[in-house]
Amino acid sequence: MNAVLAELLLAVLLAALAALAGWFAAGEVGAELMGFGAVAFFFLRQLWMVLRLIHWAACPLGTPTPSASGAWGAVFDALHRRGRLASAEREQATQELDRFRRAAEALPDGVMILDGHRAIEWMNLQAEACLGLKGSVDTGSRITHLLREPEFLEYLDSPDHRGVPLELHTQRNPGRTLQVQAAPFAAGRTLLLVRDITQLQKLATMRRDFVANVSHELKTPLTVTLGFVETALDALEDTPPLEIAQYLQTAIEQARRMQQLIDDLLTLSSLETDSPPPLEDPVDVAVLLMEVRQEVEALSAGRHRISLENQGPRGLLGSARELRSAFANLAVNAVRYTPEGGEIVLRWSVEGEAGGRFSVRDSGIGIAREHLPRLTERFYRVDRGRSREAGGTGLGLAIVKHVLERHQAVLLIESEPGRGSRFSAVFPPHRVQP
Repeated sequence: MNAVLAELLLAVLLAALAALAGWFAAGEVGAELMGFGAVAFFFLRQLWMVLRLIHWAACPLGTPTPSASGAWGAVFDALHRRGRLASAEREQATQELDRFRRAAEALPDGVMILDGHRAIEWMNLQAEACLGLKGSVDTGSRITHLLREPEFLEYLDSPDHRGVPLELHTQRNPGRTLQVQAAPFAAGRTLLLVRDITQLQKLATMRRDFVANVSHELKTPLTVTLGFVETALDALEDTPPLEIAQYLQTAIEQARRMQQLIDDLLTLSSLETDSPPPLEDPVDVAVLLMEVRQEVEALSAGRHRISLENQGPRGLLGSARELRSAFANLAVNAVRYTPEGGEIVLRWSVEGEAGGRFSVRDSGIGIAREHLPRLTERFYRVDRGRSREAGGTGLGLAIVKHVLERHQAVLLIESEPGRGSRFSAVFPPHRVQP
């Protein structure tokens, strides 16, 4: 700006000196001096307007244009209109960019933009969480300096990576399985999509294990059933009827075991699917406990000391069928894993803040601490041989867990090897009727 001003001033002075020199040489100073004044005024006004224009151009965007009349007024008005249009376009672009960023932040997957040198230009919060990065610190850094897994570097260098995802485990976020997909786009940039598939992999593993376990659990009793039926048929003519009856009785027991397994699978499937929430019917706890006690006493057949303590609220809100299934599963497990002569106590009591607790305490074999977190998994058994011998399907506690979750209740497990166990279903106050 200073250089332009100096040049303009020099031009005006040179023009004035030249005019004065001509007038003095011609001896015409009077009228010409007035003309010189008019010319000087004209040049100075133009210089002043140019200076105002230069000063305005150096001001921040949005500064109002100078006011003027004549041709300069038209120039300033045109610049003002152009400035308003440019400001509106900038505002629109800013709003669109904000909408894009908000939309990208709302995506369930991670999104990252890399420049031509693979430096991070931008990433959303999900990408930060998946990759263990922080936008305020890592933006501008090369992704290859942050993620050094060889398979990831090879994936980015490969010309065939377009459209093909990579399964990745990173040291920055251990324990997670990520699916990464790169897609080139404008100006040599790369769009990196990141998805956390840890849970999907766990579900796939659970599905495979479930199919394998069901096949195994059904295969054993089915093999036994077919074996005894075939034996009975082959020996029908020369075998005493009493022995044939024993074969058939064993086959019936194994068939019932398969039936129980299928019933439990159907129950569990019904609880796990998007079935409607449990009914809010009032359930008489005293009647429910008596039914559970009768079932447990029939299963025990006098081999255990069974007692019932009812000191809790009168009723529960929920599904009587589901609650009976959960209570009975807890009680039946106690019978199956408590040696003959042991003690089993069923107790219904008031929980803190007017909730309710149903507990089953036994003097059985107990469970080691490392097994406790997995007891509610389908088909998980501490001792597979003993469980099958006791007649369990491995689904009882999984059913209990889902029933309690549907009733906003929790399952608490306390156990110690050789000293028995206590399983408790704790219900929130809004499920309890005083």
